[in-house]
Amino acid sequence: MENTPIKYTFKDFQSDQEVRWCPGCDDYVILRSIQKALPETGVKKEDVVFISGIGCSSRFPYYMDTYGMHSIHGRAAAIATGTKLANPNLSVWVASGDGDSMAIGGNHFIHVLRRNVDINYVLFNNEIYGLTKGQFSPTSLLGQKTKTSPYGNTQPPFNPGELAIGARARFFARLGGNVPKDMTQVFIEAEKFKGTSLVEILQNCVIFNDGCYTKYTDKAVKDEMQIHLEHGKPMIFGKEKNKGLILKGLKLEVVNIGENGITESDILVHDAKEPDMTLHSMLVRMEYPLATGVIRSVEEPSFGERERELVNRVTDSSRFKTVDDLFFSGETYEVK
Repeated sequence: MENTPIKYTFKDFQSDQEVRWCPGCDDYVILRSIQKALPETGVKKEDVVFISGIGCSSRFPYYMDTYGMHSIHGRAAAIATGTKLANPNLSVWVASGDGDSMAIGGNHFIHVLRRNVDINYVLFNNEIYGLTKGQFSPTSLLGQKTKTSPYGNTQPPFNPGELAIGARARFFARLGGNVPKDMTQVFIEAEKFKGTSLVEILQNCVIFNDGCYTKYTDKAVKDEMQIHLEHGKPMIFGKEKNKGLILKGLKLEVVNIGENGITESDILVHDAKEPDMTLHSMLVRMEYPLATGVIRSVEEPSFGERERELVNRVTDSSRFKTVDDLFFSGETYEVK
């Protein structure tokens, strides 16, 4: 008799813990979107693990009714790597903030992307340290006044997408923090991707950096300021869907469809699966319109697959099949 697959709902992934984020925080949207995405992935509940570092976002494992670990600052990627290598059948997720990932955790962040470990990495980017009360972070803007930069931040910020692609990320997506339906679909796609999937969420901090993405995410301007990319579809945006992107020389340029002889056939078609990173790099750097959606999704062997292939190859060619074979391979003697 065949076992009938369990059909989960988002409630199956809700823990009994009180969610303690500030009212109005986008973290609530991210939490619910992941809880809605997991039932659609086909992964058994007991095979799901959430790992976090330190920060507001790092409370995530408490709020998921799955296995998980609230680890130490900046080390979630390293712990997630070990978890996945120890049990490749697990669906491993990392919840981490911009400070946790790109300051103290910067080394682990770039190397998990470079290695292409088969985990799902959700980067909560609010351009501030929220949990520790408003210090500037690696993504804070130049001139931004914070608790630790009262006269303005003098350090240029990281662009997480540019940093990720520079580290050879195979999957990178970016979304505003107020689009739950899009978020759920991207999380489903991220989980099904075999390799490191990095999803950056432009997450508002209502207490210490309120409105940090308003110029892109406010409902009144979102259609004009964002371009939501979909693989195989033209790069068209705007409230009237009358704007698009073309390549002019070495730059992306916004054009109006119907003006100066421009037709839809002139507009670039998004290819997330193109191995060459050139156009993806241009898209993540672009400030107008801001590129959202899945920007890059290129399948390559994961770190675990490469490691297992190496182990199998060395094992097959070795004359030692057991530890005893090794111990008794040279000149030995027996003590009685």
